Amino acid sequence: MKLTLRQDCRYALLVPTSMGVRLTPESGQPVHSSDMFRLQATSAETNVASVSSYLGLPVKVLTTFVQGSPFAAFIKSNLRSRGMDFEGPEVPQGGPWGYRHQINIADSGYGARGPRVWNDRAGEVGRTLNVKDFDLDRIFGEEGVQIVHLSGLIAALSPGTGEFCLEIARAAKRYGTRISFDLNYRASFWKGREAELRSIFSEICSLADILIGNEEDFQLCLGIEGPEAGGKDIASKIEGFKDMISRVKKQYGGAQVFATTLREVVDTNTHRWGAIMLSGDSWQVVEPREIHVLDRIGGGDGFVGGLLYGILKGWEDGKWIQFGWASGALATTFLTDYGQPADEEQVWSIWSGNARVKR
Repeated sequence: MKLTLRQDCRYALLVPTSMGVRLTPESGQPVHSSDMFRLQATSAETNVASVSSYLGLPVKVLTTFVQGSPFAAFIKSNLRSRGMDFEGPEVPQGGPWGYRHQINIADSGYGARGPRVWNDRAGEVGRTLNVKDFDLDRIFGEEGVQIVHLSGLIAALSPGTGEFCLEIARAAKRYGTRISFDLNYRASFWKGREAELRSIFSEICSLADILIGNEEDFQLCLGIEGPEAGGKDIASKIEGFKDMISRVKKQYGGAQVFATTLREVVDTNTHRWGAIMLSGDSWQVVEPREIHVLDRIGGGDGFVGGLLYGILKGWEDGKWIQFGWASGALATTFLTDYGQPADEEQVWSIWSGNARVKR
C-alpha cells in the first residue's frame, strides 16, 4: 500500500508546536544532584520533523515566540540549524510574570535508576497559538503541504490551541494535505476538560489519514473500548492493540494507517523495542529487539518521524514501519531528544543490525 500525496507543494511536512527548552544534567546524573546542565531547544513535534529535515525534505514549523527573549533567539537558531523553516507571532512578554517558553527538566537515568522528567509550563507562550495568526489559505493553498502532523499535546494545551489544531486539520483537508495525528494523552492536560477535548480529538480523528497512539490514548481520548484484561507479554499487547484498532477503524474509517511502538524496559540503557502498524487491511509487526539506550526521550517521536518519512518518500508500507523503528532506535543514541540521521543508509544499518565501523 502507498498513500498518494499532493505533488505541487513547497513543504513535505508541517508541524504546529509549542517550542521550549530542555535542561539535562551531565553524565546521566539526577537533577537534584547536579550543578552542570546541557540546554537544548525542544518539542515533541519538531522531534518528529527532524527525521525529514535532516534527510533533506522541506519542513515548516508553526509556533509562537516571546518577543525579545534570548531563549526565543536560541530556539530560532536551533530550528535553522536543523533545516526547518518557521513562522509565528512575536508575543510581548508582559513583564517578569508574563509569557515564557516552557522548560522541560529531565535526566536520562542510568542502569537501574530510571529517568525522571519535570515539566515547568507556567506562562507557556505556546498556549496562545491562534489560527488568526496564520494565513492557512497561503500555507496550504499557495505554498502547499504534503503532510501536516498534529499532536494531542498541542491540541490539549489550552482551549485556544485545541481550536487551532482543529482549524489546521480542516484547512489541510480542504487542500488535499494528508493529516497525521498522534493522540498523546496527558492526564494533567485533560483534567476537568474531558467533554471539550474528546469532541475536538474526535473531529480531528475523523479528518485524519494517519492515527498514532497506544491503547490508553485511544481509550481515554476517544472513549473506545479497550482490550480485555489479560497478560502483559508482548503477544498479548499486540493482540490487544489489534482488537483496539479494529474498533477504532469502525468509528474512524477515513484513516488508512494506525501505528504504535512497543517497549520493554530491561534497564535504563537496555530496551526491547518494537512496533505495530495497520495500513489498509494489512498488519505489519516488528517484534521487540534489544537496543542500547543513551537517552530514551524522543524515541517514540523518532518512530513517528521515520514512519512519515517513508510515506513521504513513496515507499511501500512494509518499509514505513522498518524505517520508523530504526529512526526511533537512532534517536535513543543521541543526547538531543531528536535523532539527527546522517543519511538513509545510517538508519537502514540500524534496522539490519549492522553497527560495524564505516570508513
